[in-house]
Amino acid sequence: MSSCPHIDQITRLSLPRLADAVHREECTQCFDNQDGPNGVDVCLTCFNGGCVGNDDRHHAQTHVDRTNHAFSLNVRRTPKKVERDDKEPPAKMTKLAIIEEREEDKYEWSTTLRCWTCAEGGEGKLLPELNGDARLKRLVDGVMTSLSSARQSEVKAWEEEITACEHTLTLQQDENRGPIDAAGLAHCSQCDLRENLWLCLTCGALNCGRQQFGGVGGNGHALAHFNSVNHPIAVKLGTITPEGSADIYCYDCNDSKLDPELALHLSTFGINVASQKKTEKSITELQIEHNLQFDFSMTDESGKAFVPVFGPSLTGLRNLGNSCYMASVIQGLFALPQFANRYYDPDLAAAHFMTCRESLPASCLECQMYKLGDGLLSGRYSVPRPALRDGNSPHAFSPQVQDESDTPVVFQEGVKPTSFKSLVGKGHAEFSTMRQQDAEEFLSHLLKALRTYARKVGVDEKQEPTEVFKFGMEQRLQCTRCKRVRYKVDEMDILSVAVPAHRKMEVDVQQQKEGEVASMYSDVALVDCIDVVTENEELGYRCPACNADVVVQKSSHFATFPEVLVVHAKKFQLVNWVPTKLGRYIPVILPQDNVLTLDKYLGKGLQPNEEPLPDEAAAAPALPTFNAAAMAELEGMGFPTLRCQKALLATGNASAEAAMEWLFAHMEDPDIDAPLELGAASSAGSEPSAESISMLADMGFTPAQARKALKETGGNAERAVEWLFNHPDDNGEDTAASGAPAASAPTSAGGSVNLPARYRLKAFISHKGPSVHSGHYVAHIHTAEGWVLFNDEKVVKADDESVSALQKLAYLYIFERI
Repeated sequence: MSSCPHIDQITRLSLPRLADAVHREECTQCFDNQDGPNGVDVCLTCFNGGCVGNDDRHHAQTHVDRTNHAFSLNVRRTPKKVERDDKEPPAKMTKLAIIEEREEDKYEWSTTLRCWTCAEGGEGKLLPELNGDARLKRLVDGVMTSLSSARQSEVKAWEEEITACEHTLTLQQDENRGPIDAAGLAHCSQCDLRENLWLCLTCGALNCGRQQFGGVGGNGHALAHFNSVNHPIAVKLGTITPEGSADIYCYDCNDSKLDPELALHLSTFGINVASQKKTEKSITELQIEHNLQFDFSMTDESGKAFVPVFGPSLTGLRNLGNSCYMASVIQGLFALPQFANRYYDPDLAAAHFMTCRESLPASCLECQMYKLGDGLLSGRYSVPRPALRDGNSPHAFSPQVQDESDTPVVFQEGVKPTSFKSLVGKGHAEFSTMRQQDAEEFLSHLLKALRTYARKVGVDEKQEPTEVFKFGMEQRLQCTRCKRVRYKVDEMDILSVAVPAHRKMEVDVQQQKEGEVASMYSDVALVDCIDVVTENEELGYRCPACNADVVVQKSSHFATFPEVLVVHAKKFQLVNWVPTKLGRYIPVILPQDNVLTLDKYLGKGLQPNEEPLPDEAAAAPALPTFNAAAMAELEGMGFPTLRCQKALLATGNASAEAAMEWLFAHMEDPDIDAPLELGAASSAGSEPSAESISMLADMGFTPAQARKALKETGGNAERAVEWLFNHPDDNGEDTAASGAPAASAPTSAGGSVNLPARYRLKAFISHKGPSVHSGHYVAHIHTAEGWVLFNDEKVVKADDESVSALQKLAYLYIFERI
């Protein structure tokens, strides 16, 4: 110890607290990690992690230069051979989570102290062994046993929260029904199925459930029982445990629920919970297995495995647990030269790392974007996965595929965007969780986060890569009576288009039975979807010039065109009178050569022969702001716009479901197609109440912001809060409505009016699964070598047939302007 004169200073350092994130697994500025030959240096003052011993990267040294923190702990990890007993059954899964083996069972660690004050070749001085020094051992143990930064993110967890509902809490059982004998619990009362049996907790009827993940059969007789007698609560017999847990399903809520009095309710039918034995997998267990095994096919139709590709710009992103929505979006962004040039520049990154305003790189969005750029584009991490040691994988779950000759196909490890996900999702109700999310919503969230950061540090947003997505959408309104017009330009990043579901007249019954639902719907051309967005529609309106309720014509056109056009395909159908997202089921056809020409969609702005409508500020109540998502669903189902507006007004602008019920109940009304009566029915154009304004002001918003938000949302305070968070830069001032500038003068919305406006498909994100909140996302990106499929960490060359098939079922399309 005498070789370092500063050794006594180490013992004065504090152990990590529970709230401290200890970055011992990976460098916070690149993806070098503790499994590499040089390990990771953990600062013993602030617990930042930095790489060491690289020719072009020395982030531990950078951290020392910035902070003068003198001591670090070098951490290296190596896999160790694990003897597995194949006869031992795997542990039961009890929650919706990925359960890994304990790390101490899989790895061993080596640690070495380093003093940076004793410089040796610019890398600090490695200190000798601790030699039993209790003070130093306590510090090292504190760093190694604390919750790592990556594990802290995972602890927030991917769990399914199941709670009680009003139907389980107020369950009324049939008092005349006595105990059920064993024969009555043997099989479904309507068929011969002996598994997946659900016991009605109201009357004791036993029926089979619906088909479940993993090939579990079911004919849906339990659902039929509910539809006939309206008994909502059922328990899955094979899942009852002696502890009193089981699968409980409420058909009224259409969800899994908790029954706090399950033991009492089962005793009504002579079932003793304490004597029960779990014999079937629960829904949660089946979901876990489904999520673990769920994958896009990594083989072509002949069974030949796709060929993995490696190198610069071909790095995969490891799945962190339902993070494929994020990975697909990130791959799509960094495939664009604007993002690649901005965030993959070693000199710019090094300069920023030295001047970063945040105390730690893990807290800086710019640092994490540089880290992603280096990780994805350098090619340094895009190498075949190392050979397994003694048959043991260093990873808990690292699937491979085999080609037609049963030869394993080796993919890459990929990089883990843990710190990026934790940072960009921080404080967000959904993106901070481990649940599956909507890729389009995440893209919008990320663009907003990048712009917020740019404003925070004083960077000109016009120089940021997010600018390439901006365009203006011109909204034109013309009164059919006085012919006056109003123009308004909305700033947008994504063009959302409804994809109508046109069911084919004849559908093969066998195909339906086999689940080939895509064949049930006719193909829809993408340009036809854009036509729907830009076509004229008639609305009810209180014209400020006529001072009367009239019908106006509304149309939308591009005010400007973006450099990069993102098209979001929305798909809906009506199932049992409930709007359901079809997702992958409607084929969307792109133009020849994947090139879109949008010249005809350019708006013209206020023309010399047009007279603008007067300002609405002092006029009678105007057309309210309708629930955009509900309007899209209703219009996507084929309802006329005017009827959709009336239905939403009549149902408080709440949801598509409520509005749809109103529509079916009022379809025969004689005035169903008459113009809207806006007077008292609309609060969007009237002054919000002082009470509502005061409530929002108490939350920290200005009265002007609160007033505008309430006007924009029809006086709905809850939606007003959401509007305010979605418009953080709106100071509440009313914008002039006298007309938009002519097409020759580009608006501040971004983009340009230059023609021709031609776009070629660069990437598309596909989704496989029943909804955007489950299933799996992948990205296809067009490179110099052709189309490449990014499926989490698996990066392969895609064949033309698979590209063509998935292109039709894409959820997001990314076009570059030619």
